[in-house]
Amino acid sequence: MNIEVRTYRHEDVPAMTAIWNQVVEDGIAFPQETLLDDVSGPAFFAEQTDCAVAVDTGTDEVCGLYILHPNNIGRCGHLANASYAVSRDKQGFHIGEKLVLHSLQLAREYGFRVMQFNAVVASNIHARHLYERCGFVSLGVIPEGFRMKDGHFEDICPYYRVL
Repeated sequence: MNIEVRTYRHEDVPAMTAIWNQVVEDGIAFPQETLLDDVSGPAFFAEQTDCAVAVDTGTDEVCGLYILHPNNIGRCGHLANASYAVSRDKQGFHIGEKLVLHSLQLAREYGFRVMQFNAVVASNIHARHLYERCGFVSLGVIPEGFRMKDGHFEDICPYYRVL
């Protein structure tokens, strides 16, 4: 599988919506609880600073995506935030790493100075290891900062990386 990360196109939105909804349905990583649909999906992706997709160049299948936007406003508007999603059946092929590295470069191009993740669930070991491999620093632990789909609470670990 040869993966290329590129800016998303209008025709990618249905696949992006499906992949995003997989993560929301799992209820163990994203804070959102409402699924995207044919109306809210395109609007959600369009309101981001930018979005990119990971595409299998052999099949042209969208395998993953990220969204990029400011983490805050005004005097903290130079801090970026991103969220990543990889299709369930494409995990384990380092697609997430390609997405993270691409987002860091794009964030620099937009003039962001820091990438900050507010709510990485402590039990999301694969994401935490990936971020640490990519140079992110853990800021500690916020006890019970994330409500899992089954209703129990888990700690979250904020991360940052200077761009």
